[in-house]
Amino acid sequence: MQARSALFDLYGDHLRPRGGAAPVAALVRLLAPLGIAAPAVRTAVSRMVRQGWLQPVKLPDGAGYRLTLKAVRRLDDAAARIYRTERLGWDGKFDLIVVTLPTERAERNKIAADLAFLGYGALDGGTWLSPRPAPEIDALLTDTGVRYERFTAEHFAGAGGAAALVRRAWDLEALGEAYAEFIAAQQPIVRLAAEVSDEVAYAARFRLVHAWRTFLFQDPQLPPALLPERWAGATAAAFFDRHAGRLRPAADRFVDTCLSED
Repeated sequence: MQARSALFDLYGDHLRPRGGAAPVAALVRLLAPLGIAAPAVRTAVSRMVRQGWLQPVKLPDGAGYRLTLKAVRRLDDAAARIYRTERLGWDGKFDLIVVTLPTERAERNKIAADLAFLGYGALDGGTWLSPRPAPEIDALLTDTGVRYERFTAEHFAGAGGAAALVRRAWDLEALGEAYAEFIAAQQPIVRLAAEVSDEVAYAARFRLVHAWRTFLFQDPQLPPALLPERWAGATAAAFFDRHAGRLRPAADRFVDTCLSED
């Protein structure tokens, strides 16, 4: 687990609900159970400041770092998708985007990663679609400076044709296998004895959420009409909800303890 990625998880899952700020010492204490050393934490914090995700702030317990507005928006969106707090319907239409991609590979890869995070799948190198428009899509593409056009599209063949189109944009078979692998990998981590410490429960839950968060870049949360029957993602979501909820009280106690220490 990389320090920068763990910090995003820490702020998004624990610190955002507590005001979105923490002293450096607390960040170090909270990532220590994940095997992340203090120098790596400080280096990752500095990097996130340069990238506009964190900003320095003076706290009662000393120097600390607070989420920027950009980070708050991104993490709140991620939390809504991780815990599925929004009811996602589908009106039978797609948001279709045709992008003139830059020549630099790094820039193309960044655009592709950002579009995937927002729930868009690629029909080809420059054509992307989503079953629902992302509110920030125009701002994202405008900031990158690329030329693009957007359309609202409805498949002539209805849900059947739309499902076939979706299978071109996303490898649902591979995604289903990834969900099955997620359950298999996490089962031995979350099976804890009843008397384990809050720190152990926190670390287990942190790893569970960290692994689940990777699906933000893989799963566009397609409506049931476009998914295979007995979708593995539904089974994995139920597994995640059960264990994330069960481990939450102990994890919260550990976080509060770390934040209250001098």
